[in-house]
Formats: sequence, C-alpha cells, structure tokens
Amino acid sequence: MAKKQDDAKTAAKDEAPVETRKLTKKEYEKELARLQTELVRMQEWVVVNNKRIMVIFEGRDTAGKGGTIRRILERLNARYAHVVALGTPTDQEKSQWYFQRYISQLPSGGQIALFDRSWYNRAGVEKVMGFCTQEQYEEFMRTVPLLERVLIRDGIILVKYWLSLSDDEQERRFLARIENPEKRWKLSPMDLYARAKWVDYAEAKDNMFAFTDTKDSPWYVVDADDKKSARLNVISHLLSLIPYVEVEHEKVELPPRQERAYIRPPMESQNWIPVRYEVS
Repeated sequence: MAKKQDDAKTAAKDEAPVETRKLTKKEYEKELARLQTELVRMQEWVVVNNKRIMVIFEGRDTAGKGGTIRRILERLNARYAHVVALGTPTDQEKSQWYFQRYISQLPSGGQIALFDRSWYNRAGVEKVMGFCTQEQYEEFMRTVPLLERVLIRDGIILVKYWLSLSDDEQERRFLARIENPEKRWKLSPMDLYARAKWVDYAEAKDNMFAFTDTKDSPWYVVDADDKKSARLNVISHLLSLIPYVEVEHEKVELPPRQERAYIRPPMESQNWIPVRYEVS
C-alpha cells in the first residue's frame, strides 16, 4: 500500500483500539445489510424524538464519498433523510454571506442531512484554486469553529468525516474513470487540475484540521483505500455516535380487503409496458 500523503493510518484520537474483522464479499453484503437495518432503527429514533443530524463528508476526489452516502441512504425513508450536494454558487449566492446557502440546507426536526462536500470547500478547493481571497479564507477559518459550536449547542448532532486516500489508489481510480464510459462523467477538468496540485491540497487539508478539528466538532478520518471497508467502518462509527434506542411499534393488523360488486375495465384498455425480462 502506498504511503499516505495527507493522513497517517492511525487509530482515532482518544479511542480504544478495536479488533479488525476480515470479511469475504458475501460476509460484506450480510454485514452491510445488518448495519443498514440499524440505520433504519436509528432514523426511527430521530423522527420520533425530533432530532437533527448533519453529517459532513469531505476528502480527495475519488475517495468514495458519494458511494458511502448512497449506502447510508439506501434503506432509509427519503422523507426524513437526504443528501446535500450543492453545485457552483450563482452570482447571487456569491454576493451573500458565505455560509448562507449551506445554512438553508440544515436538517429540520426528525431529519438526517448528509453533505457531499460542504462549507469546507472554502478551506480546500477555493483556497487551492484561488477562488477566494486570502481575507475570505482567514475569515472562514475564524468563523467555522464558532458556527459549528452554535449549531451543536442548538441541538444539531454534527459529525464530520474525512475520507483519506493514498496517491496510488487515487491514480488507479482516476484511470478507471477515464477508461470506463459509465464512470467518465465523474471526471471533470477540475479533478485533473486538483491532481496536479496534490501537495497544495494536502497542505490545505492539514491547515483546515489545525483550525477546525476541535473538541466540540472533531474530524473523523476514514481509511478509504478499500471502498467496501470504508463504507462499513463509516456506518458502524456513525451508529456508535448516535444515542438511539429501538422505537417500540404498536402491533399492526392487516384489515380485511373491501368486497363489493365492481367490474374493472379490461386489461387491454391500459398501456402495459413490454415484458422484456422475467427473473426467476
């Protein structure tokens, strides 16, 4: 495994070491299903107790943020869990307070909001690519710890993950995107330019951690060289941070189906799609 350029593969601060389980592909699928079931239980607790959860995912391009988020959302109720992935700010948004468009995306009671990149764009891509001034960058660094402290004091459960990727693995994933038509859309000119500024991004990330890895709102670093392992580790860790308990449900009885005289229109009067597949 290539040496990490921006993160060391070390245990999280102040956490006891855990036993690592090596899983087969079949075991991975089984464990993912189990953890996703726990996520459903956790969401039910969030909804019933009107809690607000905000999870930020940051990391290098190709680190697997989107895939991890999709596995988290896969079995959740979309009414109460959603992804926030904002695009390039408009001219109007550029004239606003920097955090304004992100604040509007904060979760309401009973909601889980997963941020696929966040206001930390200013500490990373905007800083490295020169999309913000030095004054704007410094103001961001002063403001964000205060803002996050306010959100936490107001009751939001805020969790921040940094998905760490080795340079060799990122190159392999970039090449896979170039060669695979199904993944080529994921590769933007900005991604390629960012690759050329690898060290600048590493320095920006380290500076960001120096200011924003606080006791109130710590960064949790994820070894993302193996996507499947990263997904399980993130979900398991996220569940460990939420003090949820299983919600009791009232016993549900299926009512009898209504029966009365009614003649439905013939099937031939409806536009059925062709049956191209039958799965046994």
